[in-house]
Amino acid sequence: MDKFIVQGGLKLFGAAEIQAAKNAVLPLLAASVLTDEKVILHNVPSISDVENMLHILSELGCVITRAQGSVIIDGKNAVSHELPASLTRELRSSVFMLGSVLTRFHRAKISYPGGCDIGLRPIDLHLSGLKRLGVTIIEENGYVICSADKIRGADILLDFPSVGATENIMLAAVKAEGETVIRNAAKEPEIADLQNFLLSMGAKVKGAGSGTVIIEGVKALHGVEYTPIRDRIEAGTFLIAAACCGGEIETRGVTEENIAALLHKLRENGCKITVKGDKIRLQSSGRLKSASLVQTLPFPGFPTDLQAQYTALSATARGTTVVEENLFETRYKYAGELKKMGADVTVRGRTAVIRGVDKLHGASVTASDLRGGAALVIAALNAEGESNVFDLSHIDRGYALFSEKLSGLGARIRRVKA
Repeated sequence: MDKFIVQGGLKLFGAAEIQAAKNAVLPLLAASVLTDEKVILHNVPSISDVENMLHILSELGCVITRAQGSVIIDGKNAVSHELPASLTRELRSSVFMLGSVLTRFHRAKISYPGGCDIGLRPIDLHLSGLKRLGVTIIEENGYVICSADKIRGADILLDFPSVGATENIMLAAVKAEGETVIRNAAKEPEIADLQNFLLSMGAKVKGAGSGTVIIEGVKALHGVEYTPIRDRIEAGTFLIAAACCGGEIETRGVTEENIAALLHKLRENGCKITVKGDKIRLQSSGRLKSASLVQTLPFPGFPTDLQAQYTALSATARGTTVVEENLFETRYKYAGELKKMGADVTVRGRTAVIRGVDKLHGASVTASDLRGGAALVIAALNAEGESNVFDLSHIDRGYALFSEKLSGLGARIRRVKA
């Protein structure tokens, strides 16, 4: 097991090149089995979630080749419709494979997917959407078994604008007979990116990024070479770190539109932010004022994936911040670790009250999930003295070269064997 050793108290300066979005790459990898021709994805981050998805594709019979940050998926010889339980239990996004494997093989078998322990995250919306498309679903012994001689287009209303369910239904409907309409669809930028990817393969999809997505089934899809959008959550993590520690950094690759809710809050905190194209520059004194209320919401609201990092920032902001987590019910597990560093955080159900303190102090803390782990690193960067952050396997799920990128901005952080 590795750990980060962090010496806090340094300001951050420089530019951060942002990786392709984890939450865009994973559904694109799932979509690659929709064709038996080669799919080439560029700028793919070397993170464990991506590696797990590539292992799943390999188990299905795809041939995977890596070359200088790009991944080539050759699905010509894919034969299996059963996703290996040992991998799907590690990766929440393996559920995307249901729609694409069903489209390719007319059947699919998957164990209930895993990932970070941040709440129930049921897949009921995925399954009810697939049933509307004519898929027969049997749930037994921890597995979901799906089959469909024909997938037929349907009008589907989601009870909640779930990102995963929206994308899964898109993948299942792309070669269905007739037209599929997804209402109350999620609006996240990664869904629009999936639409662009599918269009490049020859699909007929429109409306992604709005509340209504329309898919007209086609007979076949072809190979594609594609560069996914950049990771707005990684960009947000670096911006929050610089805001918290003070300094001046620039992120490259993410547009203001895709991260507007965070930028609004950082301006409220007292940061100076300028935007030019996909370059976002932040200047901060490190002495921030609190934002009174932060509520996580589906896009374009404040991202749940930046809630933990923003709480770490609020720990030393002047005043009191109230954070409401409206998407996942157990996403405050990191709060106890922040308290070890001197943070004043009180959690009641889905609400956290953070009373800003003058400073945090170094401590040994343990990551329990991906974004909570990033929050602990940010707190350590802002703390007086040395901190040890343990269980980096969670952080490795979503951030490639995290310590190296932070070091490039002037942070004193190194990775060592625990």
